[in-house]
Amino acid sequence: MYQLKINNLSEQEFLSHFWQKKPLLIKQGFANFQDPLDANELAGLAMEESIESRIITNHKNDWQTHQGPFEDFEQLTDDHSTLLVQAVDHWHSEAAQLLEPFRFIPNWRIDDLMISYSTPNGGVGPHLDQYDVFIIQGEGKRHWRVGLPDPTLKQFAQNKKLLQVEAFEAVIDCILEPGDILYIPPGCPHEGYAVENALNYSVGFRAPNQQDLLSSFADHIIDTESGQKRYTDHNITLRKSKGELTNLEVDKVKTLMAALLENDDLFKQWLGSTLSQPKHEMDLAPVEPPFTSEQISDDLSNKEAVFERLGGTRAIYQQLDTEVLLSVNGENYAMPLTDLAAVKLLTDHTEFESSALNLTNPSLVFTQTFTTLINEGVWFDINQE
Repeated sequence: MYQLKINNLSEQEFLSHFWQKKPLLIKQGFANFQDPLDANELAGLAMEESIESRIITNHKNDWQTHQGPFEDFEQLTDDHSTLLVQAVDHWHSEAAQLLEPFRFIPNWRIDDLMISYSTPNGGVGPHLDQYDVFIIQGEGKRHWRVGLPDPTLKQFAQNKKLLQVEAFEAVIDCILEPGDILYIPPGCPHEGYAVENALNYSVGFRAPNQQDLLSSFADHIIDTESGQKRYTDHNITLRKSKGELTNLEVDKVKTLMAALLENDDLFKQWLGSTLSQPKHEMDLAPVEPPFTSEQISDDLSNKEAVFERLGGTRAIYQQLDTEVLLSVNGENYAMPLTDLAAVKLLTDHTEFESSALNLTNPSLVFTQTFTTLINEGVWFDINQE
């Protein structure tokens, strides 16, 4: 639906020269761009309890943040205001298509699609993000300034929910028009203000830090009742100081803890689960009554069946020694190695025909797992909608 052109660069050239290195203005990255929704539809999403949204205003440099859901839009004034809605790809299938051209970046790195609507001079102020982002200009125009990383820049809170950064020198200073795209690496200061009523689409990427990962791994250890091995010291000897913790003892504690990270099965089960976990709620509609595996097998034999993945679904896999570990929305499913091609259809494509899946000769285990995912509403036959 959307064809991405990165100036005169190939995808690999972009990755080699710009990804996580320096910002890039991509003029007409999407030629003849058509917005997948309008401001009224975005406002409708912001009224939903399960969807994260906020309105930011900056009248006379008085920055205010209002959290959704919203019953009305009095705060969204005719100027100096912005409505932001998170994870729109979870709730709007047409908007979710904007993520597809960016899947030359691995699936697990893609976070969500945030959409903002700003009135003239509306924005969120100069700030830093600790993740990569592509900002697509939709309806209207927006003036952007982007700088290079500068560790001396100080951040400050305009209010409790809005962190900004002090003035910075811009290396990109431009007005985006529909179809233009900005790529901004982590740590690059940037600010954008609407020139006129404007829609912007932000494709964000997840970049967990050490604290997030260790906390999640600790939770997994507790949930799976792993890590029960205790510290031992069979060869302890007398020492002059009773209060000393020796380097040898420190190293033994490190080794005890590191053994959990080196447990390949435990680690990969956790990693698949945590990296496929959606950050926001999903618009799941479980099937009632649920299909049986036999019914799904019959559906797969129908060459006209086309299966689509629900927007916001995270699907990744890992090749282990004896199996393929499929991870979908935080759940792990073990598959025979012979199902690798079938698993790739689920993870690499948001839509596929049953004939393509049949060519992989899927196992009974795969069909049973696929049935579970269909019954949960994660995949569905679009011809039955």
